[in-house]
Amino acid sequence: MAPLLELQNIRKRFGGLVALADVSFAVRPGEILGLIGPNGAGKTTLFNCITGIHAPSGGTILYFGQGRSMRTNGFKPEKMTALGIARTFQNIRLFNSLTVLDNVRIARHCRTCSNFLGAVLRTRSQRAEEKENVEAAMHWLAFVGLARHALADSGSLAYGDQRRLEIARALATEPRLLLLDEPAAGMNPRETRKLVDLIHAILASGVTVVLIEHDMKLVMSICQRLVVLDHGTHIAEGPPAEIRENPRVIEAYLGRGAVHA
Repeated sequence: MAPLLELQNIRKRFGGLVALADVSFAVRPGEILGLIGPNGAGKTTLFNCITGIHAPSGGTILYFGQGRSMRTNGFKPEKMTALGIARTFQNIRLFNSLTVLDNVRIARHCRTCSNFLGAVLRTRSQRAEEKENVEAAMHWLAFVGLARHALADSGSLAYGDQRRLEIARALATEPRLLLLDEPAAGMNPRETRKLVDLIHAILASGVTVVLIEHDMKLVMSICQRLVVLDHGTHIAEGPPAEIRENPRVIEAYLGRGAVHA
């Protein structure tokens, strides 16, 4: 089976700072892949390169979509979203003054065809598309358990619900690959358990997941495979049971106390 995404020797420099140094790995369709490492390891920078926020300084990003492989270096974020790669952020980024429903409807822009004139004239096709967008948004709100909050302001939601809203908004773009940047950060144990169930449901819906997370209990229980970065370098890759016993990973990140946690 061809990979869904392949990174080949990805490098990223910010002036004299080397954030990523020849990082290579592939994401397989139908898996939950964990991307772990200490703070400053380059994990979010790598997500930014994949999604077009940063252009890599070197190397190749290959995305296997629409029946062919595409070199996506230099593609803008909106292009990557349209191709089927969506993400959430380490720091929640919602439109707090808009309703929960409108936050998700906005994400449907990449799947709509109506133009400015159609919106002004309220053509039949525009109205039909708008109805479809509302129905799609409500579907994803129900999927993450937030349908009853649809008309509430997003800023009024509890923290865990805001995290799930951000995931619903990403799913509304109809991705094949979803990148989650520390989705469990700040969650209590109950919210984390609900997040684990949600990620399993996302995978079951046909969306591949790449997860940055520092909660090792979550990572070890949910991921089929882990990639470990340290100081921008790929230091290990394999199933969780193998990674937790890797001496280099223990020294760089997990620590002896985490091995049997």
